[in-house]
Amino acid sequence: MTISQHEKDLMSCVHCGLCLPACPTYLETGSEADSPRGRLVLMRKLHEGTLSPQDADVTRHLDLCLGCRACETACPSGVPYGRILETARERINAADVRPKTAALSRWGLLETLTHPKLMTAALTATQMVTGGNVPAPAIRLLSGDPAARGQSVNLPETLSPPLPPTVTPAAGIKRARVGVLTGCAMRVLFGDVNSDTVRVLAANGCEVLVNRRQGCCGALHAHNGSIAQAQAMARDLIDAFSPFDGLDAIIVNSAGCGSLMKEYGQLLAGDETYALKAESFAAKVRDVSEWLDELGWVAPLKEAPGKESPGTPVTMTYHDACHLAHGQQIREAPRSLLALLPNVRWVELAESEVCCGSAGIYNLTQPEMARRLQGRKLENILATEATVVATGNPGCLAWIAAGLKERGLPDVRVVHPVTLLAEALDS
Repeated sequence: MTISQHEKDLMSCVHCGLCLPACPTYLETGSEADSPRGRLVLMRKLHEGTLSPQDADVTRHLDLCLGCRACETACPSGVPYGRILETARERINAADVRPKTAALSRWGLLETLTHPKLMTAALTATQMVTGGNVPAPAIRLLSGDPAARGQSVNLPETLSPPLPPTVTPAAGIKRARVGVLTGCAMRVLFGDVNSDTVRVLAANGCEVLVNRRQGCCGALHAHNGSIAQAQAMARDLIDAFSPFDGLDAIIVNSAGCGSLMKEYGQLLAGDETYALKAESFAAKVRDVSEWLDELGWVAPLKEAPGKESPGTPVTMTYHDACHLAHGQQIREAPRSLLALLPNVRWVELAESEVCCGSAGIYNLTQPEMARRLQGRKLENILATEATVVATGNPGCLAWIAAGLKERGLPDVRVVHPVTLLAEALDS
């Protein structure tokens, strides 16, 4: 982003305060400095030079931001808060103000989470040594909080299951040709969601391609201010999909990934070689729920298996992943698809669009606030009496499920919408 564009973005805030009730950290703390408006003041002063990255309060308040972008939904002036925050975090990173151990730990965490082989090895070791908990010393190192305790990781039985086939033909009449992003956390923790995504797309007339060359989309790096690394990852992903030119859509089942990929045109706007490629690529990116809603569902559905009493309605609710609801403004599509499921009693979730506290690596770097938001989300879920919670992002899936497990409620199922749809396919 150019300096003039950043200045323009900063000046677009009129300080009306309508964003405050939408901000999860403001709801918890009541502090103006932990609201979008307050943080924009800090970021403007940081840009103008009246505050410095060395000022501890600047880093502390900006680090406590989830980057959920709920303020963008609330803002009448269209302030691009997420973009402003990433630029400010890039400046803080460049100033190297964090302790060396914390900075190195954050770098190692990002590298691990964005490389599936490293992530699989790390989680396997965690399972063997701690039974699936991130050790308290690691949390303290990442967060700088001497009181931080270990955190549960909701691990599947199988990490990094095989990828779906390279090509899956459409069932019946071919309606579209699409590619699928397999992702990083999704590939390692929720590989079944990738397989379910392919199955659901094929059942609705899509020829589905899964490119083995693809890597990380760069979302985690971008949201944490590592813009140059995010740009490099974006270029690599665009190149990986280039052999599949002619796709009708690039399908994403992870809200955070899809949000950044739709903004590749902005991310690579200054790159003479990739600017146009990035715009073209971004224009084809669709969340899986968005695409299926646009395309129109045609596959027959039956009652999903696995219930204790077949024929009895399942009580279901839905949590809006931040980067789906706020980053991509997609709310109705997943609900419309879930409404197709037979024998479901639907209950809307209070504060559905308030962040659950996962937010990429936030639950590791800001564990105290992450747990407060997790607890807030769990209380709202329990109030619905739902036995199924659907949500469209791997971080939300893992964090909400981990919280339920810690409370002794593992039977409340947290699941991606496409998995529920795949289970109900009549074939």
